[in-house]
Amino acid sequence: MLIRRKTMTYTLASLACAALIALGAGCADEQKAQTDSPAQTEQTKDKEPPAATVPKEVKVNVYYARSDGTGLVAVSRTVNTEKDDKYTAALKSLLTGTKEKGQTTVIPKKAKLRSVTVKDGVATVDFSKELQQNFSGGSTGEEMLVGSIVNTLTDFPEVEKVRILIDGAPVETLSGHMDLSEPLSRMTELLQ
Repeated sequence: MLIRRKTMTYTLASLACAALIALGAGCADEQKAQTDSPAQTEQTKDKEPPAATVPKEVKVNVYYARSDGTGLVAVSRTVNTEKDDKYTAALKSLLTGTKEKGQTTVIPKKAKLRSVTVKDGVATVDFSKELQQNFSGGSTGEEMLVGSIVNTLTDFPEVEKVRILIDGAPVETLSGHMDLSEPLSRMTELLQ
């Protein structure tokens, strides 16, 4: 009788363990189903920081003058937006210049980009004084320089106009040929 009682105890204990394991497995499947539910997925998506979805590289168009001075040429570039916003990254790319045949860089090499801000459809771009001091072109050169900046920034749909500053101050002109006292719209006549 003692052997029979031990066998029965072991059998009951084994059945109890099996029941606990089955119950635990069933709960795990239920928890998994709850975690994968659409409502839970939506809540999780809403809690993700928006910065995680911002791409680190963006394709932009920068505009260089044609070598013959008859207009501007759009050049597609991929810029890194990890440290700079897309506007700053685009203008920094423009400042690197071009070596392509039939294109020329009209922005003076020593000119530095100080900042770019966009508010209410107007991009305000601030350059160092070298943009004005080291500019050596005439009226066509000034139009190409201003056009390359304006058209690069107005290529972004949210930018309608561009204001150019020198060392943080408004400027009336770079070399006497173009009025820069007001923000400028896209210069489409240079893109033909």
